[in-house]
Order: sequence, then C-alpha cells, then structure tokens
Amino acid sequence: MLLTFDTASPRVSVALLDAGPDATRVAAEAVSEQTMRHGEQLAPLIERVLADAGVSRHDVTAVGVGVGPGPFTGLRVGLVTARTLGLVLDVPVYGVCSLDALAVEAVDTGAVAEPFLVATDARRKEVFLAAYDAAGVRVSGPVVDKPAAVASDLPVVGEGATLYPEAFPRPVGPQRPAAAWLGVALVEERVELLDPDPLYLRRPDAEVPGAPKPVS
Repeated sequence: MLLTFDTASPRVSVALLDAGPDATRVAAEAVSEQTMRHGEQLAPLIERVLADAGVSRHDVTAVGVGVGPGPFTGLRVGLVTARTLGLVLDVPVYGVCSLDALAVEAVDTGAVAEPFLVATDARRKEVFLAAYDAAGVRVSGPVVDKPAAVASDLPVVGEGATLYPEAFPRPVGPQRPAAAWLGVALVEERVELLDPDPLYLRRPDAEVPGAPKPVS
C-alpha cells in the first residue's frame, strides 16, 4: 500500500493507493476542510484514510510526498511527517514535484490536450510556474516570478490562473495538488522521483547578517 500526501498548497491532501499488477486503485482519500492548518490536520487525515481503507500503518509499504514548490511551513509539515513515517515503518519515501502531479491529473482527466503551464500561488503576488508538453512531461521550470513576467495564452492549470486572469486568460483543470494523483504519477513512473527535501525557489526571509560596517 502506498501512502501519499501533499502539503504544498493551502489544503492538505492524503490518499492510500493499492498498486496491483493490473491497475492502481485508490483505496481511500481525504482533503482538509480548513486551509492553512497543515500541522493540525495532516496526522488525523492520515489516520482517517487508513481507517477508511481498513488497514494499519504497518500495511504501508512506501510513502510518497509532494515536495513543492510551496510555502515553507506547509512543506515542512509534510516532509517531516514523510521522513518520520519512513524511518518508523522502515519503508522508502519518494518525493514528487507538486506541479508535476497537477500536470498528470490535467492530462488524464482530459483538461488539456496541448502544451500547457501549471501555475500555483506563491504568495507575495507571485506564482510558481512550470511548462509541460501535451503528454504532461515537464519541459522547463519550476520558477517563481510575477504573473506579468510569465504571462501566457497557453492553457494554465492550477490556482495561479484563477488568481491572475489578466496574465493567464485560459484557466483549465485542477486547482490544487491531489495526493491520489500524486500516487498515480509515482506508481506509473510518469514523474521524476526526488528525495523528500523541500523544493524552495526563494531565498529564506531570515538571512545571516553581513559584517558590521566600520565606524568612521
């Protein structure tokens, strides 16, 4: 059983998948009812999907986690939880770019049939953005930038398109990463498998101060 979750967006998404020899089945999934409370909601949602599927933690054979890009706090909650579960359960932990999971969902659900972009909310009036071919394979990015600087007439998947319609006039497909699709992408090896480390695209707000200026 593959346990997956993503905390790169304002919501928490958790899923449990059974990767059988013929097909991958989503055994259970859950999404947080409230946004921006990752630390309070991730563990209960994991317990819920395990209970809904009628399994225990010891039935989990691997963990998949979205590595962002996304806000620091949410990513930290998901990645620390993933590493801890991997250590306690002695199972492998795989990271997946959250934008890639959105791209796979958009292609498989028929939301796109041509090259497209994925743009998510980076706050500070910016977006995280990556470009994909018609099959959902990433061809550039991810980057973080002002919407006006990366404006496009291509179809745009993700919340960034609805937040900045003047820059992205063709919004399509899902808005936020879903753990179930992250799991499908992972099992079918349609995305690059990453270490469970945060994909940050900004320098941290807190920086080491420079040397003091000499007193004149």
